Amino acid sequence: MVLNYIWISFFVLGFLAALYQWIVGGNGDIFPQMVNATFDSSKTAFEISLGLTGVLSLWSGLMKVGEQGGMTNVMARLFGPFFRRLFPEIPKDHPAMGSIVMNFSANMLGLDNAATPLGLKAMNQMQELNPKKDTASNAQIMFLTLNASGLTILPVTIMMYRLQLGAADPSDIFIPILLATSASTVAGLIAVCLWQRIKLFDKVIMAYLLGFLALEGLLVWQFAQMDQETISRISSVAANFIIFGVIVSFIVMAMMKKVNVYESFVEGAKEGFTTAIKIIPYMVAMLVAIGVFRASGALTFLTDGLSAMFAALGCNTDFIPSIPTALMKPLSGSGARGMMIDCMKSCGVDSFAGRLSCTMQGAADTTFYIIALYFGSVGIKNTRYAISAGLIAEFAGILASIAVAYVFFG
Repeated sequence: MVLNYIWISFFVLGFLAALYQWIVGGNGDIFPQMVNATFDSSKTAFEISLGLTGVLSLWSGLMKVGEQGGMTNVMARLFGPFFRRLFPEIPKDHPAMGSIVMNFSANMLGLDNAATPLGLKAMNQMQELNPKKDTASNAQIMFLTLNASGLTILPVTIMMYRLQLGAADPSDIFIPILLATSASTVAGLIAVCLWQRIKLFDKVIMAYLLGFLALEGLLVWQFAQMDQETISRISSVAANFIIFGVIVSFIVMAMMKKVNVYESFVEGAKEGFTTAIKIIPYMVAMLVAIGVFRASGALTFLTDGLSAMFAALGCNTDFIPSIPTALMKPLSGSGARGMMIDCMKSCGVDSFAGRLSCTMQGAADTTFYIIALYFGSVGIKNTRYAISAGLIAEFAGILASIAVAYVFFG
């Protein structure tokens, strides 16, 4: 129901913003631009879904091999104590636990192409346990919120954009992003734990969290000693070694258990293809609404209003040029990426706003895109408080980005 109101609001606010520009500003091209945005966005949505078909079939097939070979159970046992407390609805030995672990591992390494199909696989497995098929379960909401928080240890893509635009030190946003995305994840985790009455201060949860923070601190210290080229090289080699190692381990373990690997893979790949087809209508609906909201100028009105408000309050407004990235982030990952690049080009790649926009881009993921993708893949219509929890995580990431940027770059 919430998603329905938001979707309608994008069109209504977009129409009102366009009407204002036509009547007051005399911009007669605004309505053709909005119509073109609907066609472009629907095409983009289809291309994204189509692009997922191959990789989703690949990873669904590999996950099926991993399930039958027992590798996902090994991963689930390793991280099981932590995730069982966050996902109490999922039985101890259910394959969804292994998929969840693999998805989060891929996200932290910045392996988006691997993380998405693993996440879709996990969502489908959790849907099997969901008693109300059109309503998001507690486990699915926890999973979506943690994905929306976008915890990424190695933001290689953002550093490469900065390198291409001529940054003096493209990796100088590495530590700020790590701090901001950690704040986003912790905020999202706390919000869902409060909603679901999960004991956040459970000794097992705290042990894993403190261990992760210690590892994060070690990585921050280690990478702080390296230049950007070394960071990119090491992270690329390590990430690809890990992901291919996972593929080989799945196959080897399945062979040891005398599983017919080929048939198992094909069976899983068929499931992945079916899931990719289901996504298309949901992706079209969401991206078209976002495209209209952006093309109408409603987003520009919003940022201009925020700038005037903060200036009237006497606040430092150095962060305002980066706000479009933050506002677009929950709506469209590609749109936020475009805003980030535009900010670096217009304000300077090494300017305060340019660095802050990069930090915001890496602080969290795209809530509405993830909802359209993951919930759409299993036909969930009632998202309950998933959107609120995801936006809390994103808002915390934005605030942390601004605070961290003033400390590091202000």
